[in-house]
Amino acid sequence: MVNLNKSLDRKTNYRWTICAMLFLSLTINYLDRQVLSLTWADFIAPEFHWTNKNYGTVSGLFSLFYAISMLFAGKIVDWLDTKKGFLWAIGVWSIGAILHAFCGIATSGIVAGNWAMSFSGAREAIAAIDNVSKIVTVSVTLFVFARLVLAIGEAGYFPAAIKATAEYFPKKDRAYATSIFNSGAQIGALIAPLSIPFIAKAWGWEMAFIVIGVLGFIWMGIWVFVYQKPEKCKKVNALELAYINQDEHVSDIQVTENAGKKVSYAKAFRYRQTWSFATGKFLTDGVWWFLLFWIPAYLKSVYGLNSTESSLHVSVVYAISMISVIVAGYLPAYFMNKKKMDPYQGRMKAMLIFAFFPILILFAQPLGHFSIWIPVVLIGIAAAAHQSWSANIFSTVSDMFPKHAVGTITGIGGMAGGIASYLINQGSGILFDYTDNTGMQFAGFKGIEAGYFIIFCICAFAYLIGWMIMKSLVPKYKLITDL
Repeated sequence: MVNLNKSLDRKTNYRWTICAMLFLSLTINYLDRQVLSLTWADFIAPEFHWTNKNYGTVSGLFSLFYAISMLFAGKIVDWLDTKKGFLWAIGVWSIGAILHAFCGIATSGIVAGNWAMSFSGAREAIAAIDNVSKIVTVSVTLFVFARLVLAIGEAGYFPAAIKATAEYFPKKDRAYATSIFNSGAQIGALIAPLSIPFIAKAWGWEMAFIVIGVLGFIWMGIWVFVYQKPEKCKKVNALELAYINQDEHVSDIQVTENAGKKVSYAKAFRYRQTWSFATGKFLTDGVWWFLLFWIPAYLKSVYGLNSTESSLHVSVVYAISMISVIVAGYLPAYFMNKKKMDPYQGRMKAMLIFAFFPILILFAQPLGHFSIWIPVVLIGIAAAAHQSWSANIFSTVSDMFPKHAVGTITGIGGMAGGIASYLINQGSGILFDYTDNTGMQFAGFKGIEAGYFIIFCICAFAYLIGWMIMKSLVPKYKLITDL
């Protein structure tokens, strides 16, 4: 009986179960995103006669759809609330992921009137079609539609995840919690090249989309039983609830009273904090999406590696990026706890440090001629810096905005980041085809290598520029209580 009473006096840790669910969902999210990037060059491009520009169009429009959807997804998540918002998001993106698998059958049916009953039958039908331009046009259009559905669902992830984090973690732990679940991006990106190319090679590229897409529905079945608001959850005891709500104080009274209040975009855009977050996302999100969508193609174009040969190299990039799980939460916490900085000041100082590391990507091309592992390591460090930055820039929203507005503000920033991702992905495809076809020279590099070095230059300084603009917009920490 004594031991039982002692156990009742201990704080429960159910918030970490929620964090684990967020981690798993983001892992699935990034597996879904990566299927196309890991199959297009070796499987999809030969079948549908795609060029870099075609792939750039599909991946770029995905980013644009994601950007537009983020604006509304944040509102939908705030309206549906966290539990239902997540179910909506992952259900839609899982359907979108699976739709990709049927683009071949639909292409053969539309172009040749041959609605094959199997994936292999569709491939044979497409191979017999002489009208290459029509195959390209129809297939690109169908993949764009599948990416649209995927983007609409995936846009709901971060508004829902940041909202769940704000509900289950005090401010001092949010960057750490975010860095943990955000590491699902690296884990998903790490697992993807070790699994997807081999699934595609063994069973066809279509099955890669289906197998990964089904994982989302499995997650939904678990989420239904796991998630409740902390104050209603039977697995959260009074001590843990008090820990979660430790930031509640006099200045937060108005914030608490506004729970459930709708936030208009017009009012949200009145705050410099909104513009600061959106600007930071706009200048840096495109870097991560470029690395996610183009690194397999980079290894193929510059070093001649196919998707299975480059699987280890791509995995190492994201394995190195796992450093962010430790530093993303530790560094701002150190500044807050040891140096007694406020949350915003601590995060911004940590983000400034993170902003310097992507500069190393400038050396990827020059040193790549000595060993392929040099650019792999440098790109991995840049990816780790981005994820560390990302965990903290998301946390600035929950630090300064009331909980009922977190989804909306996150959606606005996500839209800005998605627009930038569209620009860099669409622009990269056009640039790579141009430099490859013309043999253009830049900074000592020729052809497609020159194209990649140009994009690496943009990636290298995006974070420092973003940090300076954010700091000029919001020099000091200010809690918003009138939204």
